[in-house]
Amino acid sequence: MPLLSIETNTALPANSGRLTAELSASVAQWLGKPEAYVMVRLQHNPAMRFAGTTDPLAYCELKSIGLPESRTGDLSRDLCAQLEQLLSIPPERVYIEFSDAPRKFWGWNGSTF
Repeated sequence: MPLLSIETNTALPANSGRLTAELSASVAQWLGKPEAYVMVRLQHNPAMRFAGTTDPLAYCELKSIGLPESRTGDLSRDLCAQLEQLLSIPPERVYIEFSDAPRKFWGWNGSTF
């Protein structure tokens, strides 16, 4: 049920599967959810601009059932650190939208959670 979606103007390396694997494991750990339910989407979009420049940047969405509002600061810090390590995107060039999804609005396997 957790979804981490990352859109960046930074070219993705050939081993982007390794990146999504690392991010998937991190999301599961950060949220205390089984990785079997975690989805990670990583997209390259060269037509992005932030603060008037096209320097490396990322827009992220982290959605989950039961996303704790009290943890968004920690989640922001951890995700920004990982994006800096994996893609060399400075934390000040990252926006993150957090969403706590009600179970009835999250579908899976022909039903909802």
